[in-house]
Amino acid sequence: MMKRIIIFSAILVAAVFSGCNKENDPQLDREYFLFSDTLSVNAVQSGENYCFNVPVSSSVACDYDRTVAVEIIDKGSTAVEGLNYRLRSNTVVIPAGKLSANVEVLPVYDSFNDTDTLSFNLKLVVPDDKKWDMYGDQTKVSMFKVCPFSLETFTGNCLVASLFLYQYPGNNTSIERLVKTEPVPGKENTILLKDWLFDGYDVTITFDPSNPLKPIVSMDPDQVISDEATVFGQILGDNRIKAESSAMHLSYYNSCQKFVALWIRVYVDDMSSSVGTVGYFYHIMEWVSDEEAEQLEQEGL
Repeated sequence: MMKRIIIFSAILVAAVFSGCNKENDPQLDREYFLFSDTLSVNAVQSGENYCFNVPVSSSVACDYDRTVAVEIIDKGSTAVEGLNYRLRSNTVVIPAGKLSANVEVLPVYDSFNDTDTLSFNLKLVVPDDKKWDMYGDQTKVSMFKVCPFSLETFTGNCLVASLFLYQYPGNNTSIERLVKTEPVPGKENTILLKDWLFDGYDVTITFDPSNPLKPIVSMDPDQVISDEATVFGQILGDNRIKAESSAMHLSYYNSCQKFVALWIRVYVDDMSSSVGTVGYFYHIMEWVSDEEAEQLEQEGL
């Protein structure tokens, strides 16, 4: 994918200076139309007029407007036009002097289930001599639902499943714990997880809702999750087991399904070994209702 972007960008830069002149290198100066990528991944958000764009590009800039038609290909599509989405128009206009324009897609937010990822295929309707065989004339448009972020979604009863507890249970009898979470006053989009993995040790995590396509969550460094004696049965450093977000893995949240997938690096300071990292551990945290929490407590959590 990166190779394609580099090649295509170089061609577009050269094309800006050539206009629609076809007298030079025929490969660089010929007019082709193509989708900017063969896969377009898009978040479906709420809002009456919400839409997203699928870019259409030309290999050259011209001194006049150009209209390009697109059509929907049913074969291989899982989204239904008119039910899950519609196009604002079946044509796009590339303005004079420009290299691209957008197909505007209006998704129907309420038609998506929380776990849906639906797609449809678009094809450019252009003469054969305007198609660039190297890149083709189609793209797959993928859509998934993104619920509005609210910190309240991630407060209350939280069921934690921990691979750290699987390997280092300490005094726990299960790899799962039912804990309480609450907002941290004065810290935006941050919650406190009380008694997260071990009693008496609270941690905080912070949500970043700035990019719906990248719903990131993070844990600040040097958060103490337990003492060493309880978990390891011995003291290797300063008797504090610490955790932070793993720089090697992606941690994210899902507002629709009310869960957080968190990777952490667990470490101990002043270990006798030259490396203080205990390991990297995955955690799933799911927020549940009071009724579900009561049922889990009756089951022993």
